Amino acid sequence: MQSVDLKSLSPLQRIILISDGTLTELLEHLIDEPLQVVKLHESIEATDDEIAYLDLPKNQQVITREICLQGKKSGQNWLYAKSKIVLDRLPPLFREDLLASQIPIGKLWAKHRVETYKEIEPPFFETAEKLAIHFNIAPEKELLGRTYRVFSSQQPMMMLTEKFPASFFKELR
Repeated sequence: MQSVDLKSLSPLQRIILISDGTLTELLEHLIDEPLQVVKLHESIEATDDEIAYLDLPKNQQVITREICLQGKKSGQNWLYAKSKIVLDRLPPLFREDLLASQIPIGKLWAKHRVETYKEIEPPFFETAEKLAIHFNIAPEKELLGRTYRVFSSQQPMMMLTEKFPASFFKELR
């Protein structure tokens, strides 16, 4: 993972990487297609160690989740996301929807009216490697990404990392 010079990116890529809003609706408008969640992995486990970035002691339940945001019509994966989510810090109905549905997290926040604050780290780039298969690109191609913590009620509730191919969103369609 290397830091990215924002000046080297298209205006659209910069907006996606530094936005503190949810990306789902923004991406849906950009690609003119509704998005759905495709779950690649989801597990609930007790932590072996404390997780400092979530202010979480050990032996707490966390959801580890990997998804792609995929176009409902095209089947194209537009974004990969990996998250760690503190189970006990989610409202019960939000938690149920998160585990049982294909609704993106951003839409769940709106649906359940969860007030959030995002603390965004500097954007980065890296080679696609194992994630290349999800975007139908070569493993040596670059992905752009961002990582952020989500707070609610002044407590960190999740950490997300989102990535997409550097070839995406270079211009408006």
